[in-house]
Amino acid sequence: MHEITYVVGDATDPPGPGPRIIAHVGNDIGAWGRGIVQAITRRWPGPEREFRRWHETSAPAAGGGFRLGAVQLVAVEPTLWVANMVGQHGIMTRRGLRTSTGYEPGAGPPVRYDAIRECLTTLVAHARERDAEVHMPRIGCGLAGGEWALVEPLILETLGAHDIPVFVYDLVLPQE
Repeated sequence: MHEITYVVGDATDPPGPGPRIIAHVGNDIGAWGRGIVQAITRRWPGPEREFRRWHETSAPAAGGGFRLGAVQLVAVEPTLWVANMVGQHGIMTRRGLRTSTGYEPGAGPPVRYDAIRECLTTLVAHARERDAEVHMPRIGCGLAGGEWALVEPLILETLGAHDIPVFVYDLVLPQE
């Protein structure tokens, strides 16, 4: 069993020369633009482009693989990948939860813990195949509205149980 290493820093700049996967949680409506994805796009345009293409061309309505619980791995450097993991249903707005079918005022947060578990289970196979470490922010706990006390055990039950090194980052912004 591999424990989680907590780091203060930027999850999009994982140190080390070895194979690394940066994992983050996205939504099932194809929206991209807030949270860690802003930093990912500033460094590498590929993950956003591939996420949008994946959503447009393989949504469940079209019989494709873009759905809650799915993972898309995008190479950004020779030994670095970004894992686009679909672990939230819609996005939270001032009007309520926005899904592909409209707004749901009063709905709970968009995080879907079962989908995150499925994503992490798939990520185990990707990490083992590449002998890679996994670096991530506190997935599902920012814009998705999840609770770390519920997400952390999912990471330990999946990646940790398979002895995959996991680094969880807390970003501290500079004071102005």
